[in-house]
Amino acid sequence: MQKNVEMGASGSITIALLMIAVVFLMRSFYKRFMGVDRSDDTSDT
Repeated sequence: MQKNVEMGASGSITIALLMIAVVFLMRSFYKRFMGVDRSDDTSDT
């Protein structure tokens, strides 16, 4: 039941946009997490 599926230009563009969105979200959450972590360290002192 396997079919050969050819991904055209629109599929490639869609995958590229999804990957860029995932990288942007991961970077955003990482920066937010590190900012919260730093603010917790400064409030303890």
